[in-house]
Amino acid sequence: MLFNSFEFALYLPIVFLLYWFVFNRNIRWQNLFVVIASYVFYGWWDTRFLLLIGLTTCVSFVTGLWIDCFRKQDQGKTLPWYKNRAQLVCAGNILFNLGILAYFKYCNFFIESFVDFFRLFGVSLTVRSLQVILPVGISFYTFQALSYSIDVYKGKLAATRDVVSFFAFVSFFPQLVAGPIERATNLLPQFYKERTFSYPAAVDGLRQILWGLFKKVVIADNCACLVDTVYDSYASQSAPTLIIAAVCFSFQIYCDFSGYSDVAIGTARLFGFRLMRNFNYPYLARDVAEFWRRWHISLTTWFRDYVYIPLGGSRGSRWQNVRNTLVIFVLSGIWHGANFTFLAWGTYSGLLFLPLLLGKKNRRYTGVPAEGKSLPSAYEMLSMIYTFILITIGWVFFRSETIHQAFDFLSTIIHASSSELPRSLGVSILFPLIGLLMISEWFQRDKEHVLQIDHLPQWGRYSVYYLLIGLCFTYAVQEEVPFIYFQF
Repeated sequence: MLFNSFEFALYLPIVFLLYWFVFNRNIRWQNLFVVIASYVFYGWWDTRFLLLIGLTTCVSFVTGLWIDCFRKQDQGKTLPWYKNRAQLVCAGNILFNLGILAYFKYCNFFIESFVDFFRLFGVSLTVRSLQVILPVGISFYTFQALSYSIDVYKGKLAATRDVVSFFAFVSFFPQLVAGPIERATNLLPQFYKERTFSYPAAVDGLRQILWGLFKKVVIADNCACLVDTVYDSYASQSAPTLIIAAVCFSFQIYCDFSGYSDVAIGTARLFGFRLMRNFNYPYLARDVAEFWRRWHISLTTWFRDYVYIPLGGSRGSRWQNVRNTLVIFVLSGIWHGANFTFLAWGTYSGLLFLPLLLGKKNRRYTGVPAEGKSLPSAYEMLSMIYTFILITIGWVFFRSETIHQAFDFLSTIIHASSSELPRSLGVSILFPLIGLLMISEWFQRDKEHVLQIDHLPQWGRYSVYYLLIGLCFTYAVQEEVPFIYFQF
């Protein structure tokens, strides 16, 4: 069930009404209804996926109880790792969940890579791919479940004995299939407390949903039409056309993914929940380090807290800092999918980050760009443009099907014989809309989302709402376009 589908337009108000007017008298029943609604939402794609998320949830729940029990029993004891039962159980849970993730996400890739490797030496193997179906959102809910058991082991969170709340935490439908990747320390306690309907929060949630749908339906989906057309015949395209396609994909992936996050966060607010922010206007970043603090925040902070810091973080020698940083970026690339292009994209991003880290300049931009000013300085503007160019080059690898295609695409830009501007690709429509997006983000860069416009008079606010709704109906493509990150 897609957020931009007719089915979800019917599903959401029905769930909303039942949640607040039928199941609102008892928090346990309300949480149980969240579980049922979430499983209906997730099972809409394939009911077989429900068994997998149910298994992950059950194992993580039981693991949390065991870890908590063993930690209390062994408290104050100095034990070697092979006698530390809490540590062994936690490690077992991590291996179990990552094993499931690896099987469904990487099994076909490893088999195909194995066959290709032997083909290099003239050996033809007749190994059949298992044709494993990738469950929607498995990377997201797996990492969310892992955060729970790790936090229980670290003592940041007491193991829950409320199985209904835990099932609701893992399967909460707004952010189930594409994030944000919530931490148990933030979302799980919200299921313990009684929730009362807040009109201001619901209005703000609806505004964020509208902005997310605008980014997805108007910008991302129309960019996808242009990008797909160009990539299908990139070898015969002119350099300006390829550059425009690369830029459009940068906005496609941003508006597609951040649009989903906006709808997810806004929907959660309708039900009295507060999810973490996942994007903070990343294309206003003044260097690569700032970009990664603003892009897919729930994933980057997950890797920081559960991989980077345990590896030693920024402590230790310069070599250890470089190693830890590259590990994070490579893992981020692998997390995105079973393709060497994602590995190349992660490695490229890490190599861009390293000069800032080694020069101790990775934290020089932490505030709002041009804070207190209407316009950026010339230096800030050039820094944003330069950063965007570097990030866009990386997105070419992300979008390409093979490493060869990525390099061929970039090479064609340089060596293309034609400098003719593209025709009939919707550029005259897309770039004004992208301009509207960037101008809106610039002037709202200190807000959580663009439509926090309470400072405007009522007629001004409603004019903006109706304008965005009109654009959504006017420029929506005929077919429903799935969100890019559903495949991850």
